[in-house]
Amino acid sequence: MNPTVVIGTTFVDIKGYSRDSYDPQGRNLGEVKFVHGGVGRNVVENFANVGMPVAYVGMLEDSTIGREVELHLTEIGVDLGYIVKAPERGIGMWLVILDENGDLAGSISKMPDISYLETHLKAHGEEIISQAEAVVLEVDLNESIAEMVLQMAKNHGKDVYSIVGNMSVVLARKDLIRQTKCFICNEVEAAQFFGKDFPGRTVEEVQAFLPEAVEKAGLQSVVITLGAQGAVYYEKETKRVGICPPCPTKVVDTTGAGDAFFSGTVMGLIRGASLAEATGYGARLASATISQEANSCPVDMDFFERLREI
Repeated sequence: MNPTVVIGTTFVDIKGYSRDSYDPQGRNLGEVKFVHGGVGRNVVENFANVGMPVAYVGMLEDSTIGREVELHLTEIGVDLGYIVKAPERGIGMWLVILDENGDLAGSISKMPDISYLETHLKAHGEEIISQAEAVVLEVDLNESIAEMVLQMAKNHGKDVYSIVGNMSVVLARKDLIRQTKCFICNEVEAAQFFGKDFPGRTVEEVQAFLPEAVEKAGLQSVVITLGAQGAVYYEKETKRVGICPPCPTKVVDTTGAGDAFFSGTVMGLIRGASLAEATGYGARLASATISQEANSCPVDMDFFERLREI
């Protein structure tokens, strides 16, 4: 199997963990940690940690943290042959506060300069994508990159799986999502995309709504994650709609859960699983991720073997 190419961003997450009940107006004692993050980088590490071949087409920089991220990805087996070394602002930063339950209480992001990545893809994109098993695209990088990658993937007959960053491109260019194999999003993002108030809805209500919405939007397949309620999916080709139950676990840190669910689902689809089976992979990977402080799933080279046994 050729590597899946992941096109996205690298961040350093500065995480503050509140020890007691979090007070947004007061002083909060706890811990502060620096963690490797970024949507694209998280997905890459998830792939590598369960033994899936993966190549990262993202940005790093020649700094202490940039070299640290590069060394870690190399050690876990990520192909960095097409990485971009930006002279500055190759890595973004995300300042995040987590409450006493490990849930997100607030955040601020500093974006990297993705112009370096765009230039790199214009020069080498065709070569990179032609050798890919499939493509994972952080679709909100910008419209130009999204259009370019989707056209290149079409030229070479490669499936594209889009992961949402901030919804800026997705909402402005819904037509781009129609060109992807599967649109995986959370309930807040789904509410923005479909113009429906999903938060607070039951899984049965979302399941009833989804088939008609997906058909009307012209999408191939959609998965909506609903937090502790699990996820709902619909596939246009088979007309199958269903619910993926959650995998209960002790919550330590919820950041990275969405990236892990996406990673597990996409890995399942690339390996030939049905959408129902693939979302189950995603739920298990997300569960393993939120039970620890890291942004990516734990190393588990037997992940797919154990799933086959189940």
